[in-house]
Amino acid sequence: MISVAPISELSMAESGARARWSLAYLDITETPPDLTEKYGKHVEELDISNNRVADLRFLSEFPRLNTLVADHNNIHSQVKIPFMPNLHTIWMNHNKIKNLSVFIATLSKNCPRLRYLSLMNNEAAPSYFNGGTLQQYNEFRYFVISSLPRLEHLDFQPVTPEERIEAEKAYGLYVVRRRKKKESPASVDE
Repeated sequence: MISVAPISELSMAESGARARWSLAYLDITETPPDLTEKYGKHVEELDISNNRVADLRFLSEFPRLNTLVADHNNIHSQVKIPFMPNLHTIWMNHNKIKNLSVFIATLSKNCPRLRYLSLMNNEAAPSYFNGGTLQQYNEFRYFVISSLPRLEHLDFQPVTPEERIEAEKAYGLYVVRRRKKKESPASVDE
């Protein structure tokens, strides 16, 4: 049995009424169902770092969740993420994300208010940490910025106005066309 502190003992800031739940380093694949059912509706910040999590469908039990820290897990490009309208911060460093376009499409669709994202040390996020070049890292940033219009911070850097311009030049029309095609009635029949 997993030993998890009850919500009253969780890092809960009484004055700010923010409920934080840390399940880091517990060797879990999902949050404990009984505790999730009981406390999930209160949790705003969830840390599941350093576990074996690969599927995020359980997040549907966290309607108030605004921050997810999921570093060092088994999260992959095709991960299932439920619609999370309040989620604005995601850290998924050191996971198994290889296909950037698939992963970012999921975030774009299911996390519409995402403002802070960190994907360092994933194969899909080239940087000098994992053997990527500066050009590859810039292209990665432009693609992500063009796909997540509310994004303010990517990895360890804020998104700059210059990057937004370059992102639109490089990917803006493609992303806009792709979104419009998905929304058009003709694309439903195809």
